[in-house]
Amino acid sequence: MALECKVCLPVASVGRVGMGVGLLDESLLTGESLPTLRTEGQDVIGGSTLISGALQVEVIAVGKRTVLEQMVEVVKTAQQDKPPIQQLADRLSAIFVPVVLLISVLTFFGSYFLLDISMGQALLRAIAVLVVSCPCAMGLATPTAVMVGVGRLARLGVLIKGGRTVEQLANVKHLVFDKTGTLTTGKFRIESAEYPSGEMKLANALVWEMEKHSSHPIAQSLRQALDGVPRAQEMPELEIKEQRGIGMLAEGTDGHIYRLGSRRLLDAEANCAGDIFLLQDEEIMAVFKLGDDLKSGATKAIGELQNQGLQIHVLSGDQEAKTQRVAETLAVANYYAEQLPAQKLVKIKELSQTGPTAMVGDGINDAPALAQADLGISLSNASQVAIQSAKVVLLNGRIDVLPQAVGVAEKTVQTIRQNLFWAFAYNIVAIPVAALGFLNPMLGALFMACSDVIVIGNSIRLKYKKV
Repeated sequence: MALECKVCLPVASVGRVGMGVGLLDESLLTGESLPTLRTEGQDVIGGSTLISGALQVEVIAVGKRTVLEQMVEVVKTAQQDKPPIQQLADRLSAIFVPVVLLISVLTFFGSYFLLDISMGQALLRAIAVLVVSCPCAMGLATPTAVMVGVGRLARLGVLIKGGRTVEQLANVKHLVFDKTGTLTTGKFRIESAEYPSGEMKLANALVWEMEKHSSHPIAQSLRQALDGVPRAQEMPELEIKEQRGIGMLAEGTDGHIYRLGSRRLLDAEANCAGDIFLLQDEEIMAVFKLGDDLKSGATKAIGELQNQGLQIHVLSGDQEAKTQRVAETLAVANYYAEQLPAQKLVKIKELSQTGPTAMVGDGINDAPALAQADLGISLSNASQVAIQSAKVVLLNGRIDVLPQAVGVAEKTVQTIRQNLFWAFAYNIVAIPVAALGFLNPMLGALFMACSDVIVIGNSIRLKYKKV
C-alpha cells in the first residue's frame, strides 16, 4: 500500500516500510511532537501521518493485533479495575430509613402499651414521626446542589459526565497533565538560537533561503521566526535541494557546502545540544532549539492549582529535554518524559495509591491513563477515544478554567454536606418532639416542607458563591 504526502495509515492497522524514506507524525499515539524518520524495514504505527517523503507500506497487523486495539483493551481493563464511589447521602439514607421506621413502631407500641394512650393517639404519634422525618430534605440535599454546581461548571465551559464526578473533582490530590496538545499548542517555535561561527546575519539569511524549498512544518516555523530578525542582505547564490529524512543541502557560489537539518548531520560523538543545525562544510554555523508554545493561561492555571493544594505532574511521550523545559517554565517539579501509553498507565496507578488522581489529556495515547485515573479530564478538540475515556470535558481546549472548576466542585461538595447536616440535625430534633406527642402530623408536614425549602435555598446560594 503506497502512501502519498498528507495521507495516513488507517488507525486500525500497523505496517512495515518496504520502500522509501519519509517523516511521519506519530503524535496521535505517541505524543511525540517532532516528526519521526522511517526507512525501509522499519515499522509504522497505525494513525501516523506522512508529512514528507514517499513510502510503500505493507500492512502486517490488523484487528486485535494492532496497537490501537491493544490500547482499547487496556482502557477496558482500567475501567473495570476502578471501584464504584458511593455518595455520602446514599450511605446515610441506608441507615436513616430503617432507624426511622423502627422509631415509629416503638413510638406506637410504647405509647399504647406503656403510657396507656389510646390507640388513635398512639397511631397519630407514630404517623407524626414518619411525616416529620420524611427524608425529602435528605433526598434533595445531594441532587439540588449537584444540579446547581454542574450548571455553573457548564457556564465555565466544563462538561461533567454524572453527578459523582463533581465529588471526585473536589477530592483530587494529584493532577497529571499530558504536554503536547494539552499544556502546549503543538506548534513549533524557536526557543533559542546560538551562532558558534559568530556570523548571525549570514546564518539567518542562509536558513531563511534554504527553508523556502521545504514543505516540512519545522521549515515553515523557522521561516516565520526569522522574518523579523536581522539577516544579511548579501549572500552567495545557492543551488538547493532537499535530502529526504536528513534536511536541506545547498552548494554556494563561494565554494562552500551548506547543510541544514537535525542532529543526524553531526558526528556521533558531537556534543552539541539543539534540534536544528546549520553547517558550513563541517563547521557549525547555527544551532536552533525548538519548543512548543504554552497555551494561553496555562502558567497562571498551574500556579493557581498549586495554590489550591494540588500536586501537579507532567506526563508526556515527548523528549526528555522538551518535557523538562515545559515543566520548568510552569514551575512543576514532577515530570516524566518519553512515556508510552502502558508506562503512563503504570505511573497513574502509582500516583493513585498515594491519593485521588486526575489525568488531563487529549490523545489516543492518553486514553488508558484517562480511564485508569480516578478522574479523567479531556479537551473538546481531543480524539474521540480520549473524550469517551474521560468524565470531564473542557470546551474549546481551555485548561485555564480548571482552577475555577475545582473551586466550584469543592463548593458543591461543601453545600451537599451543609444540606445533609441540616437535614440530619432537623430530624434529630423533630423526631423526639413528634414521638412525645408535641407535634401532630399536619404540623409535621409543614415543618418537613420548611426543611426542604431551606435545603433548596442553600443549594441555590451555590450559584452566587465566590470561588
